[in-house]
Amino acid sequence: MPIRSPSLVELHAFLAVARTGSFRRAADALSVTQAAVSRAVQRLESELGVHVFERSGAGVSLTSAGLELRRRTEKHVLALEDAALALRRSADRLGLRVSVAPSIGTLWLLPRLPDFHARHPEVGLEFRQYHHEEDFQREDVDLWIALKARAGQRWPRHIAADYLVGRDIVAVCAPSRARGLRSADQLLAQPLLYHSNYPDNWALWARAVGAQLPPRWRGTGFDLVLNLVEAARAGMGVAVVQRCMVEADLAEGRLRMPVPGSASTGRGYYLCRRRAQAAHPAGERFVAWLREQAGAAEV
Repeated sequence: MPIRSPSLVELHAFLAVARTGSFRRAADALSVTQAAVSRAVQRLESELGVHVFERSGAGVSLTSAGLELRRRTEKHVLALEDAALALRRSADRLGLRVSVAPSIGTLWLLPRLPDFHARHPEVGLEFRQYHHEEDFQREDVDLWIALKARAGQRWPRHIAADYLVGRDIVAVCAPSRARGLRSADQLLAQPLLYHSNYPDNWALWARAVGAQLPPRWRGTGFDLVLNLVEAARAGMGVAVVQRCMVEADLAEGRLRMPVPGSASTGRGYYLCRRRAQAAHPAGERFVAWLREQAGAAEV
């Protein structure tokens, strides 16, 4: 019997665009070029003899034929992916090599990893050394969680980078120091702790909450977020720090946020992958899990 169904390459491209609503985002998700996604969708439409997307200046949307195709194929394509992953017993194929910025790795990622291993025992993670001046040319890393150090920073053209977590900063301190602090001005009169690479974070936070940072303020700087958070826990003063770094401390009562409000730095941590990298089943599962965790953290 002649084969009349589209190829899996074409279906993956179609479903990625349907899920993301964008050819560019679909290309990033599949780690291929936008042109490759576009060609695959064009082949699919040519083979089926129907248009599956309406294209406009606002983006793309599914036609009635596209909706029907997605309804009939999506769960089966996902089932094929799951079957392929389950049947791949090679350690190399199920392994994922990850490089993670130290602070986000220790304070945010590591406490969550038992959940990932419980859900995906077939995936073996191997953490590789993080380079602060990373050029993303290393062949020993499949995925990076890297810091965007400047708001206007551009990633290399060969890298697909998606925001994960860490833009928002908050002011936190030990419970003993939080007592009696009712206003931002009272808080700013306390000893201030900050990351020495980003001393302007206090001015950002003060503007965001409608307060005035003292013009000649002095504080204590730390070059590692780990040490900054530990100093706040010890009661040395009030720290301005990324919310994701202290969410466990806030939930368990080791730190308090005496004055509500946050500020966006425009920086944060990004998932970075090579655009030319082939499909990586273990990586896809880890990325999906990371996005779920980040979404829950920033609600």
